[in-house]
Amino acid sequence: KVKPQLEEKEGKTFDVFTAVEFKTQVVAGTNYFIKVHVGNDEFMHLRVFKSLPHENKPLSLHSYQSSKTKHDELAFF
Repeated sequence: KVKPQLEEKEGKTFDVFTAVEFKTQVVAGTNYFIKVHVGNDEFMHLRVFKSLPHENKPLSLHSYQSSKTKHDELAFF
């Protein structure tokens, strides 16, 4: 659900978009930190926010880090 948001921010499309790892952080909702393979040896780290159920809001791409590798540690940011 956040792939189109990232593609819009980056100004390009990703043929490959596979989550390979994730962590969560509970706040007033949930932050998901997701390592995504976007093709070749390129990876991106995404921070996706899921609001509380009663707020009924869609998932939102809060921020991301590009130029990551498969072995870069997925950390909170």
